[in-house]
Amino acid sequence: MKILLCCAAGMSTSLIVEKMKKAAETRNMDVTIEAVSVDEIENVIQDYDVVLLGPQVKYKKNQLQKLGDKHGKKVDVINPVDYGLVKGDKILDFAIKLREDE
Repeated sequence: MKILLCCAAGMSTSLIVEKMKKAAETRNMDVTIEAVSVDEIENVIQDYDVVLLGPQVKYKKNQLQKLGDKHGKKVDVINPVDYGLVKGDKILDFAIKLREDE
């Protein structure tokens, strides 16, 4: 599974990426998790299964979902509490569920 996190500059999600990777390791999951800025998403969305948006860019969800639909990808906003508390395990669960709901 390949998960893309997207925020304003691609930096605030870097800690979340690390926490998600650790959660995946403890579960012996084979996942790729990376973060980019909202400006880069169009160039890489085709390479991922799921796109998770940081709460600070939720205003772009409709626009990015249209891009996701074009590529057959699910796009959704990370729960602000999980994001703020850097709950990598919960955010990983959210990504898995989002993919399963395809």
